[in-house]
Amino acid sequence: MAIVKMKKLQLMVVRSQKEALLRDLMLLGCVSVTEPDVPTEGDDAGLQRETGGLVEARADQARLTGALQILDKYAPVKSKLLSGRPEVSEAEFLDEAALREELEAASKIEDLEAQIRRLTSEEARLRTSIEALKPWTALDLSLDTASTASTDITFGTIPAVVDLSEVKQTLAAAAPEAELFPVSTDGDAAYTVLVCHKSEQADALSALRGFGFAVASVSGTKGTATENIAAQTEQIESLGKDRTHLEAQIVSFAPHRDALKLSVDRMTANIGKAEAAERMVSTESVACLNGWMEAPEEEKVVAVLSRYDCSWEFEDPTEEEYPDVPVKLKNNALTEPLNMVTNMYSLPAYGTVDPNPLMAPFFIAFYGIMMADMGYGLLMILAALIIKAVVKPKRGSKIFTNLLLEGGIATFVMGIVTGGFFGDLIPTLAKMFGHPMGDNFLTKPLLNPMTDVNFVLYGAMVLGVIHLFTGMIVNMVQKCKHGDALGAILEEGCWFVIFAGLGLYILKVGGKLGMIVLVIGVLMLFWGAMRPAKGFGKVTAIFAAVYNGATGWLGDVLSYSRLMALMLAGSVVAQVFNSLGAMPSANGTTFVSFIVFILVFLVGHALNFALNLLGCFVHDLRLQCLEFFGKFYQDGGKPFEPLEINTKFVDVENHN
Repeated sequence: MAIVKMKKLQLMVVRSQKEALLRDLMLLGCVSVTEPDVPTEGDDAGLQRETGGLVEARADQARLTGALQILDKYAPVKSKLLSGRPEVSEAEFLDEAALREELEAASKIEDLEAQIRRLTSEEARLRTSIEALKPWTALDLSLDTASTASTDITFGTIPAVVDLSEVKQTLAAAAPEAELFPVSTDGDAAYTVLVCHKSEQADALSALRGFGFAVASVSGTKGTATENIAAQTEQIESLGKDRTHLEAQIVSFAPHRDALKLSVDRMTANIGKAEAAERMVSTESVACLNGWMEAPEEEKVVAVLSRYDCSWEFEDPTEEEYPDVPVKLKNNALTEPLNMVTNMYSLPAYGTVDPNPLMAPFFIAFYGIMMADMGYGLLMILAALIIKAVVKPKRGSKIFTNLLLEGGIATFVMGIVTGGFFGDLIPTLAKMFGHPMGDNFLTKPLLNPMTDVNFVLYGAMVLGVIHLFTGMIVNMVQKCKHGDALGAILEEGCWFVIFAGLGLYILKVGGKLGMIVLVIGVLMLFWGAMRPAKGFGKVTAIFAAVYNGATGWLGDVLSYSRLMALMLAGSVVAQVFNSLGAMPSANGTTFVSFIVFILVFLVGHALNFALNLLGCFVHDLRLQCLEFFGKFYQDGGKPFEPLEINTKFVDVENHN
């Protein structure tokens, strides 16, 4: 239950064995490859960057992912709710021949989709052409009718708002030998044919342009509009048959879906290897790797390296290197789910304290206090157990599921203390059916949030003080480890003395002993504040310590009142929905009134449960990250990102 100790790894391997070594390190999953700390340019012994085929690997993964999306488009399947991921062996996962086969299948799927896109584009062009030809169907004249030796024929359009009689008059004045024949009209334009003597063509077109005349794009089309529409309609039908055939070919690849998913994960692993390879440097015959490894896994790493022609060196990081050392948290089954909380804030700096073992009991207990309902706790427990049994989650999903389970158990236990089971559901049902309940733990619980508000509030603040003191004790231990025992006593220890003095004084224990202890604590606070200051700064440091200490502690302790507030809010809302559902049964429960109760109950408690599920997590997270972490936590750790198998669609045996 701590930050995993890391060691610096430096190795040189025969270049021809680089790929095999990276593969075995990936299977081991405890080594991260970093950028080299030696120059790769200049006069230094011909070192050069390695190439790992990263661009090609990413292109192959994009091809596989695209093929899956195409299959989902033409051969969709319904995903099963809470279905687990298939498990494959390492040998099957690393099968390069199968990967190449699926890459070929992906290429064929993409080619078929490209052909479909071309057919669709051609079909769209034909439909556009048909729409352009429809206004000319009344014209029994081939659209490619050629002009005679002395006559010119032009197809064109004029805006529908223009008066054609006025157009003809103007045309007759400009070109007496010209004639404009209307063919059809719609809401946008009038479709016309201009026949004129070639000597008057320029004058005729000039006159018509004043009315918005535009030459139609159908000019030069062979045959009549009706003949062209029929031919193009036939082409569209043929294209549709071709597209259907191509779609059927894509659907025939549906059995490849699972293999394609597996290959996407294979390519993810290959990309990881390629990224690691491109962080290496090499000469003509030797490749060099720098990185970090988990110290507890040293024997496993040595066993792998011993199979290759390589030399290596392990070193413990110096304190100067701590900011660059990656951080991995290792916890037991109880505290591991809290990794998610820590990761949402920031990893602890290497060489400091893993907060999860300290935070786990508080986080889980606080969540249970705020939720405090047996019914909601049972829902969380059942949801977590079903997910664990059916889905068998790994990595982040597993951590979240375990956190849900632990929060559900705490919520159920606190529900027993407060007597909440979906609010006051059971007493409400008993009253609806004319059998009011007597005294029991549901009607008179050990702790009633509705009536024992002050007790809950004071209890929340006491828990807050314990929480904050725990953080301060951790900080004191850390300072003592680093040789600053006096700072630990004066800066953190003074508050223990001050609070002890206040307690003795308020409880009137020992006469003046409480005041004496309080004065000693204040003097310790002054001494601790003045230590790093100089000159007049010692005076201002005293005032700053008193002000910041008093306001800081007051604000921090009051923050824990949210434990009471959320417990009360959740309980009140639950009881309100129960009361609303029971109102139609005030004069006796009927079938209809009971159905109304069920509907109100389901909707109301679903809303209340969802809001509390999120709200309690957020407020619990705030208490840990701001109040608790503020007393001792040193953040800024870099996550340990080893070369490992990281999958989306499948699980690999013996890899969590």
